[in-house]
Amino acid sequence: METGNNNKIQCVFLREPNEEQIRQIIALYQAQGWWHVEDDCRKDLVMKLIAGSHCFVIALEENDIVGMGRAISDGISDAYIQDLTVRIDRRRQGIGKLILQTLLERLYTDGIAWIGLIAEPGSDILYRHAGFQEMCTSTPMLMMKRK
Repeated sequence: METGNNNKIQCVFLREPNEEQIRQIIALYQAQGWWHVEDDCRKDLVMKLIAGSHCFVIALEENDIVGMGRAISDGISDAYIQDLTVRIDRRRQGIGKLILQTLLERLYTDGIAWIGLIAEPGSDILYRHAGFQEMCTSTPMLMMKRK
């Protein structure tokens, strides 16, 4: 399903990725530093991430995935933008904006009006331009179980 395009870039909602798409998604996670190259095969994890997301979007240029993003949600009241990234060589070309717009349109269409996120350093400008504001009365927190 095509939802947006930027010249030759089209955003597609992904539910059942093929092997090549999985490989490219893993490469995006690794390039962003979210997953380590030496980690075990992540194919099953990619499938679970996509299946467990409210929506998962890839930005395609022909058959190459140049970016991705996903939203997690209860499907009723609120959602979070999660894992939005663009391939390093394709940044600052409007692809992140296109992915974000595609995710937001889907969430609004699905009746979800409260949308949050935690912006990584340097990425807040993208989100501010889309209308996001800092939640000054809130503190982002994290707990990670130690292995």
